[in-house]
Amino acid sequence: MATKPDRDKQTIEALLRKQGPLSRGAIHSLTGIRLSATSELVRELLADRRLLDAGAAEGANLGRKSTLLQLNTDRRAIIGLEFDDESITAGVTNLKPEIQLLLSAPTKLATTRDSLLRQLLAITKKTIKQAQIQPMGIGIADPGLVDRRNGITLSCSTLPYWSNVPLREIFTREFALPVLLESRTRAKAFAEHQAEPAESAATSMIYIDYGSGIGAGLYVDGRLLYGQGSAAGEFGHTRVTDDGPICPCGSFGCLEAVAGLRAVESRVRRILSDGGKSELAPDTNGWLVFEAASRGDKVAMNVTAEVARHLGLGIANLVNLFNPALIVLDARLAVAGQEFLDQITAHVRRQALREATAQLRLRYGVTRANEGAAILGVAGMVIEQHFNTGSENLP
Repeated sequence: MATKPDRDKQTIEALLRKQGPLSRGAIHSLTGIRLSATSELVRELLADRRLLDAGAAEGANLGRKSTLLQLNTDRRAIIGLEFDDESITAGVTNLKPEIQLLLSAPTKLATTRDSLLRQLLAITKKTIKQAQIQPMGIGIADPGLVDRRNGITLSCSTLPYWSNVPLREIFTREFALPVLLESRTRAKAFAEHQAEPAESAATSMIYIDYGSGIGAGLYVDGRLLYGQGSAAGEFGHTRVTDDGPICPCGSFGCLEAVAGLRAVESRVRRILSDGGKSELAPDTNGWLVFEAASRGDKVAMNVTAEVARHLGLGIANLVNLFNPALIVLDARLAVAGQEFLDQITAHVRRQALREATAQLRLRYGVTRANEGAAILGVAGMVIEQHFNTGSENLP
């Protein structure tokens, strides 16, 4: 259990993170910590390099100048971990957060729950060792349906053996650190929401996470929605057709089964086997299909046009339900080019209510996967959770 001095230090750090450089007097005034105690705590935080001298306060021309203090965002680090049926990525961020290190490896698909766990633990240990840091916490962005409160992965349509996994308990036991478990979609939505300008960060935003699975991160009036059982945003399992293929969730006609990455690959294989001419190979990766579409490959363009139609119809329903100001599409889809975004936008505007789309913006994400989109998001959540604990009594 943290001591009172430790809690007070955390309060001081939370204040400086929230308000920027302040003097010792201002810290005392805003926190209510005794002035003598404030001075001692600041001295210890400076000695530990958790705070830095930010120079003299402006206007301090007469008498002794007040020294400003700021949070040292490079002093401590967060470990972020994200994975899906394609790859596993572990990263180190500072407290801003900014990516300091990324390590990736392909997910071993011919695997079991225990072997995937071993992969996740091994890459986390390797990252900590390579970065030569003792992190203050670990954030995990999981591709499945996550119970964040209890730290359990409930199920995952793209990894069928990945269910009822007490990830937080396992990682806490292994690393003796605070661990936060979140869905990958909501982690990426958090990163995109943080990337919005300050004046629009409180708006309603929907983030569309695209891959073999499809999810939606839902911000309404600046708040991330979870739902009663943390299942809000299972966009890929909304039904978009009556005669679609079976989905791993057990239903059929789901958006994920019709327009997800594996559906794209399957459709290209069928077209090529029927004699279609394309630069694509029968065993092509779905992302290469989007790239080929941007270069004018006819097969790829036809396939991605169908994806755009189904995504547009699904997003139009979300627009009618939640009336967002902004739709952000997974940054990886940007390889398909502006035309793909324009196709989705046209379908949304055609299908959704005119009043709901009058001021609606659609764009690709700015936090790309190769820059650690989910890593940034889940690390940011760990940082928020840590400093919120120290800011309960702040103005």
